[in-house]
Amino acid sequence: MIAPKRVFLITLIVLIGIVFAACANEPGNNDESNAEGNDASNEGQGGDLIIAKVSDVVSLDPNGSNDIASYDVQRNIFETLVKQNEEMELIPGLASEWENIEDNVWEFKLQEGVTFHDGSPFNAEVAKANIERIQNPDVGSSQSSMFEMITNIEVVDEYTIHIETEYPFAPLPAHLAHPVSGMVSLDVIEEDYAAMENGEDPGTVINSKPIGTGYFLFDEWKTGEYVRLVKNEEYWDGTALLDSVTFKVVPEDLTRIAELNTGDSHISNPLSPSDVAQIESTDGVSLHQQSSVRWEYIGFNMEKEPFDDQRVRQAVSMAVDKEQIIDGIYDGYGALANGPIPPDLKGHDENVKDLNYDVEKAKELLAEAGYENGFSTMIWTNEDRQRIDTATSVQAQLAEIGIKAEVEVLEWGAYLEQTANGEHDMFVLGWVTGTGDPDYSVYPLFHSDSLGSPGNRTFTKDDELDELIEEARQMTDEEKRLDLYSQLQEKLVDIAPTININYQEYLMAVRDEVKGLSQLPTQYLQLKDVYIE
Repeated sequence: MIAPKRVFLITLIVLIGIVFAACANEPGNNDESNAEGNDASNEGQGGDLIIAKVSDVVSLDPNGSNDIASYDVQRNIFETLVKQNEEMELIPGLASEWENIEDNVWEFKLQEGVTFHDGSPFNAEVAKANIERIQNPDVGSSQSSMFEMITNIEVVDEYTIHIETEYPFAPLPAHLAHPVSGMVSLDVIEEDYAAMENGEDPGTVINSKPIGTGYFLFDEWKTGEYVRLVKNEEYWDGTALLDSVTFKVVPEDLTRIAELNTGDSHISNPLSPSDVAQIESTDGVSLHQQSSVRWEYIGFNMEKEPFDDQRVRQAVSMAVDKEQIIDGIYDGYGALANGPIPPDLKGHDENVKDLNYDVEKAKELLAEAGYENGFSTMIWTNEDRQRIDTATSVQAQLAEIGIKAEVEVLEWGAYLEQTANGEHDMFVLGWVTGTGDPDYSVYPLFHSDSLGSPGNRTFTKDDELDELIEEARQMTDEEKRLDLYSQLQEKLVDIAPTININYQEYLMAVRDEVKGLSQLPTQYLQLKDVYIE
């Protein structure tokens, strides 16, 4: 956790005459940048925003990881061809328009006159190179499966590309809205490839030189402490209002609340439900709520005994009172989940019945599986407070059926790496359907081609399930497609690779001087129109 940077804020107070009690600012600012921010603030725009968050980024390369902590930062540096609004509708990004011109061909018209932070142009060749990089097995993108159906990318002219797919794939524009498809400068991509030939890991250059077209420029990353971005004065679609934004790593909930109260941070993201009452009674700070497309769950490693036995997985799921977790840990925020597809997405089936809380039935299933005396296991989680509390609640509930579970808390990067490697027994995690399409709710999480880092940390391998997932992603008839997703959800209840917990509601605490802030259902913050009053 970084120490408060009080010296700069004292200077800022003198410059602009606005008093923040015990304020602090981002690391690395100087007097010249303060003066620039000062002018903007006097016009009702500008300022240096500090966001306190639980975890550090894992990578600044869009293909270097697959986690919200990383993407929340990256989205301000890199832009995608397609974007989403707050209703999860697809809107133009670096592509001005798109059309399905043949069953298996999509045409994308690109924005003209856009340049990267290094001055290089954005055009069709660059878009092609970025998508092909996601597909490149040598790069090893965790999300390459999102584009496995692409068979060819044709540069039609400087600002037009045609993308051919192996089969009709309606969600392609939605997939191109995912942060993994953030456009990186071609010069940097080529430099990264050259570094790979010299033995460097993929993404090494991009991670140190994240050059995109976004409204913020990368300034500094101090691992484990903060990432700082500054305004891109040459942004192609109207500059951001903030002078800078710092994503500051503050794992402890109480510390994030304390920093809000002193002004050392402007936003606490996330806010624990148990801290809502304190925020609502604090002057100068407000609660921010947002419905989500996020699913929280507990996963089993189906490659490890005893979780390779369906009866054991079902028994453990039946032994967990999910409503108790929602009421006791989430204070009623969010809704009880019955599967990985959230209610706000087409494809969610509210009629799918999850495994009921039934301790006696759980004991019977354990006995059938040969574990009438229970067994010992480990529940992993990261530093998130709700996840830790969820793990300890499940630990206590499993003791009632003879299962001795230990809880281990891991640092975020290590947690992702080790669960991707299958080193865990059970784990607490969440998944955001970042494309807004149900294919992304199931393919990365449960298809056998997505084992490990792409998302399938339960190591689910089921031929019938694979067939349903593949048929649903290729189906163009919407009614038939929705029916396939209903079958999928029923099948997942039976296989029981996870314990469904809830569909989360995002909570943040925000200082009142922060204006123009919004959040997508994917959890990403919209910072372009934010300023500090």
